[in-house]
Amino acid sequence: MHMKQIWGALAAATMLSLAPPAFADVKAGVDAWQQGDYDKAVTLWRPLAQAGDPDAQFNMGQAHKLGRGVKADMASAIDWYRKAAAQGHARAEDNLGLLMFQQGDRAGALPYLQRSAARGEPRAQYIVGTALFNGDIAPKNWPRAYALMTRASAAGLAQATASLKQMDKYVPADQREQGLAMARDMGQKEVAALAEANGRTSSAPVVREGPPPLATAALPPAPDAEKPALPKASAKAKPAAPKAVAAVQQPKTPAAKAPREAEAPRAATSGGWRVQLGAFSEEGRARALWNSLRSKVSGLSTYQLFLVKGGAVTKLQAGPLASNAEAARLCGAIKAAGADCMPRKM
Repeated sequence: MHMKQIWGALAAATMLSLAPPAFADVKAGVDAWQQGDYDKAVTLWRPLAQAGDPDAQFNMGQAHKLGRGVKADMASAIDWYRKAAAQGHARAEDNLGLLMFQQGDRAGALPYLQRSAARGEPRAQYIVGTALFNGDIAPKNWPRAYALMTRASAAGLAQATASLKQMDKYVPADQREQGLAMARDMGQKEVAALAEANGRTSSAPVVREGPPPLATAALPPAPDAEKPALPKASAKAKPAAPKAVAAVQQPKTPAAKAPREAEAPRAATSGGWRVQLGAFSEEGRARALWNSLRSKVSGLSTYQLFLVKGGAVTKLQAGPLASNAEAARLCGAIKAAGADCMPRKM
């Protein structure tokens, strides 16, 4: 697939997420947003963002991207994401790279997308893998392209799975083996990168109802072998339109992606860690998400469900887990199933 066609399959899959509260007003803004009072949320976030708070800056970027509480303005969204990313806000960096790519600044987006791919962001892995395969905006590197596409496919990105099958027709067997070895190494490094990103930001609950999975794009056969390129959607075979995601969350960093399948690590009998899947105004919504994920993530039902009350909010957590690494692995499996997740030290 040529780079200019990639975004059509991915743009609507970018999930709205709101950053954790560094100050009470940030949390109050998240609460207002959750209730649909976008004007109030933006009013609370703007002065904090202007004062340099990265969480408020990220939230302002989200508001401008979606046109809620403010006029939709992609340039302003990019500006706010860039400010937050410069302060180490990993989620802002993910969104910055993807939005810059969507807006046509492919070369400028590449460094951000490469860092996002290293943290296990499957859409970034898909884009960077495509660039490395085609030699578009990056030097051609088929083993690494195959590795990144393998990781994105393992995380459940349907477009990556389709592209990986096309790559099998062109990438020699020895280079595919190199790519698979790289992919295994990437899986281990993604957990470490996520843990590092988690350590740079404060913890906070996630406010989100389970979003639908990415829509599958119908892809035509690959072009002739003399000039290989990943397939692009044709006018005759239009890809299915991805579903828009309207759920709201309040994460601090992107969750680690599953190394292979959406399979949870074995539950520990004790430990000082849990994973947090959401914070809801209604307990029933928390239980509904838990029941949905138990059917999608193999082994999740072996963990204990925790419903932690905090004022009007019910936090959905699972555990216990023995370490941050184990929590990150479990989050990876949950993320691959289409939900968000963050490790929490208890």
